[in-house]
Amino acid sequence: MTPLDASLLSRLAAHRALGAAPAAEHAWMAAHGVIRTLGAGEMLTPKGELVTECYVIFSGKLAIHVDRGAGSHKIFEWRGGDVSGVLPFSRGAKPPNDVVAEERTELLAIPVAFMPEMIRECPTVTATLVHAMIDRARGFSAAELHDEKLLSLGKLAAGLAHELNNPASAAVRSAKRLTEALDAADGAAAAVGASHLSDEQLAAIRSVRTLCALPAAPSVRTAVARADREDAIGQWLAEHGANEECAGPLAETSVTLPALDALAERVNGAALDAALRWISAGCAVRALSREIEMATSRIHELVDSVKGFTFMDHAPTPEPVDIRRGINDTFTMLGGKTRARAVEVSVQFATDLPCAHAVGAELNQVWMNLIDNALDAVPNGGHVTVAACGERDRVVVDITDDGAGIPPEIVGRIFDPFFTTKDVGKGTGLGLDIVRRILQRHDGEIEVSSQPGRTLFRVLLPRAV
Repeated sequence: MTPLDASLLSRLAAHRALGAAPAAEHAWMAAHGVIRTLGAGEMLTPKGELVTECYVIFSGKLAIHVDRGAGSHKIFEWRGGDVSGVLPFSRGAKPPNDVVAEERTELLAIPVAFMPEMIRECPTVTATLVHAMIDRARGFSAAELHDEKLLSLGKLAAGLAHELNNPASAAVRSAKRLTEALDAADGAAAAVGASHLSDEQLAAIRSVRTLCALPAAPSVRTAVARADREDAIGQWLAEHGANEECAGPLAETSVTLPALDALAERVNGAALDAALRWISAGCAVRALSREIEMATSRIHELVDSVKGFTFMDHAPTPEPVDIRRGINDTFTMLGGKTRARAVEVSVQFATDLPCAHAVGAELNQVWMNLIDNALDAVPNGGHVTVAACGERDRVVVDITDDGAGIPPEIVGRIFDPFFTTKDVGKGTGLGLDIVRRILQRHDGEIEVSSQPGRTLFRVLLPRAV
């Protein structure tokens, strides 16, 4: 035995994972493997190419980094004492990115051609490597699921932030204007009081003010109709020497020009201007309070949708789940994206739709991925349809889009981890893989059919008993 052979056997005996194997098995590995040394930054196996060797790592560190849309980060690493590459009984794999040495690394490479002989001659090493393969698969799956959950959370947070921004901004804006309107109302009320009006005049003012409590008729709710009405009221105010800024708030109500004429017959001059300013300020206060109520109600609806989407008050155990709520909440979360691309959405639920037996939060992750993919697939102004019904012991959900379709040569790969047809940084290649795994845990299925102009994903779930 040469000094080099003795050194290699010694290193194998000291190896954390394989050191407990018999010396004969170490000798077999030394005879069939080749020592390789990698410098920092040097690549061991390239992205997408089938790995053809088993690696026994003596020193150093290897890692895989991927970019899933939020910058490059490490998803797996191996250090001295670990094993990697092809392992006994594995089907072989293609790494999602280059496997690169992060520091000077030494390893023993055993070609896959010797794997059958290894299984026969090295039972202890084989058993150790099989356990390592199982641990690797479990760790890799956990890493994928964790990353996909973070990405889904980011997608959910972005959608929620977008949806909350509009009503929140409207509420803040209206609250600021409400303070101004109240100040104006106080000033106008003081001016009306100082005018020493008669009971008949005050009754005329109250009559017009009552009309302000009523919204404008449907016929004047279009932008053009409102503009014409505001111009007409503004002209009337100018002709009667009143503040023309009152036209806007008055135009949003049921106040009519004949009603204003009736008021002008009883009140005129500075008193008419004060009365109209007081009436207008009251109209503005009511309108702004309605806007604040609508905005805060929308915020409440969104928060309620998030609670329903996440099932935050439910234990993560299977239970009867009404999928209608989850799908509607998903569209609420993706509402900004839908509007930005002018996508027409159609949701069709059977009236007798049964509940599914599932973990609601996980099921909503399925809807989020599939509906988000459908929105990405369609052109601006495209169509996405979700239909659900019950069939025997199953709940069936069809998600259809009118996008370009999936090329036939890649349909069979879309559920593979890290496979994506989206541009770099826009797709992780994990969404459909996670969907498939979630449905497998629920004893569910997913089917896909695609052609130009129509892609259908069909989800089949067990029906709740």
